[in-house]
Amino acid sequence: MTAAANEGKALTVSVDGADYARIPIRTRVVQPSDDLDAFIREYAPEQVRAGDVLFVTEKIVAITQGRSFPVKEITPRKLAVFLSSHVTKTPWGIGLGIPETMEMALRECGTPRIVFAAGVAAVTKAFGRKGDFYRIAGDKARAIDGPTKHTIPPYNEAVVLAPERPNEVAAHLKSDVLGGVCDVAVVDINDLGGNILGSTLDKAGEERLVRILKDNPLGQRHESTPLGIVRAA
Repeated sequence: MTAAANEGKALTVSVDGADYARIPIRTRVVQPSDDLDAFIREYAPEQVRAGDVLFVTEKIVAITQGRSFPVKEITPRKLAVFLSSHVTKTPWGIGLGIPETMEMALRECGTPRIVFAAGVAAVTKAFGRKGDFYRIAGDKARAIDGPTKHTIPPYNEAVVLAPERPNEVAAHLKSDVLGGVCDVAVVDINDLGGNILGSTLDKAGEERLVRILKDNPLGQRHESTPLGIVRAA
């Protein structure tokens, strides 16, 4: 079932002189017990065409991999409490700005890497440079989703980690689930920008897809559109 775009976002954009349709697919709320293959088969095959790119949010991939954790079950260490207090808060999400998400970043990425990233960011931020923390901490830290009041339950009270093996997931979905009809990308897109975690596209295709999706046409709140299609208009 297709759906309207994120409020205020156009369904068609122009990138590099070409027009692309962004087609959100509304779904039910994915559960940890769901099988990703079955979930994709439930919604995507009748929607996609040859030449499309099916983009799948990293969150539903991670959830079906068992990488969603209730906040109440996470006990942050003192270091996580300290580091999270220095994270810049934004209107678009918590990121690592609470002890529980920072704790999971420490576990996922390793304490030395997170501490080093925080130290470098503290120095460079004083000189007006931003973004060094995530450049050093990496995609696993960047993709951690924390609970917000706008998130669909039960994930408004959960921390969701980055998916594992996103390139393998994308390749499997393309060949084994969709029969090679279209390319597939596992994406981390929000109102601050986007990142392709894994895909069946080449580098130029990934860069183009980020530009096509950079204004976050799916939304991060109650849209319930974790899948979408990019189609040359």
